[in-house]
Amino acid sequence: MGKVMLEVKNLKTKYITRFGEDVYSVDGVSLKIEEGKSLGVAGESGCGKSTLALSMMGYYFPPLHYISGDIIIDGQNISGMDPDKVRTTVLGSEIAYIPQAAMNALNPTMKIIRFLEDVIHAHEPKATKAEIRERAEERFADLGLGKEVLDRHAVELSGGMKQRTVIAVSTILSPKVLIADEPSSALDVTSQKMVIKMMKEMMEKGYIRSMMFITHELPLLYNVTDDIAVMYAGQFVEYGTAKEMVFDPLHPYSHGLMGSILVPEEGTRGMTLTAIPGTPPNLKRPPAGCRFAERCKYATPECFYTAPVEKMFGENSTRMYRCLMSEEALRAKYAEEGGASK
Repeated sequence: MGKVMLEVKNLKTKYITRFGEDVYSVDGVSLKIEEGKSLGVAGESGCGKSTLALSMMGYYFPPLHYISGDIIIDGQNISGMDPDKVRTTVLGSEIAYIPQAAMNALNPTMKIIRFLEDVIHAHEPKATKAEIRERAEERFADLGLGKEVLDRHAVELSGGMKQRTVIAVSTILSPKVLIADEPSSALDVTSQKMVIKMMKEMMEKGYIRSMMFITHELPLLYNVTDDIAVMYAGQFVEYGTAKEMVFDPLHPYSHGLMGSILVPEEGTRGMTLTAIPGTPPNLKRPPAGCRFAERCKYATPECFYTAPVEKMFGENSTRMYRCLMSEEALRAKYAEEGGASK
């Protein structure tokens, strides 16, 4: 096992609405990412993926509130740390974030070089403008951007250039952990491929030491990440290697996700597309039992009042799923239906 760069232990966070209602968006999430490795997080809209990313930054502002749990980056626990200290000593250098809709994250009134100056000066107050420009030109060149981009405004850039610029700004301090929230969304196929290739190269060059990649598309993660976690209603319901999760999903929700997506990978062609009925539960009032029970065709009466706990299985201890049914029982169900799980 390599050095653990990021560890999250039983993290719980919530939103408080303007009416004083609690929305438990991240409920008991745990994960580990080793140095040089990447973790993908998949799930449908509203499951808590982006909230998990924001929660892991350790920088909370209303309506998002920290409840409990640990966020440990390279041995340093940042949970509960003073927000000003998090901003000046953690964000950008220890952990960085590429936001969803990153192309809209750039201030249209500022030149790109100003963003980089602000980020670097927050951590290195004595850095000169000449030093910052030299560092920026080198990083932009690695990302396929000319040095002239530094003196442009966001409105002068194409969608792909904006995305790469945001990635450059987020990683200019070479963070230990990078969280990328759907960095390939809203891009055409060619630009998506370029962004994914670029992020892999950044890992190889050591600009970032570990990464969490968030997306709706579980199969996309097969080509990007080492491990995949499937999230549903604020919890991880399954966790395993990318190969296991794409070709051998066990939890009914993971199995349903793969069955509802067309993928070109060998071994998945010819599968019949299926749909997952219903909608996720209201996280203002989470169900007492399994959160997927209302939509699960295998649910038993017990599933509606007994909350499942995480179960480890497989050849290594990293494979996990959260379900009351045994591994054998689930595989038997899938075999009866002619599913791909073997």
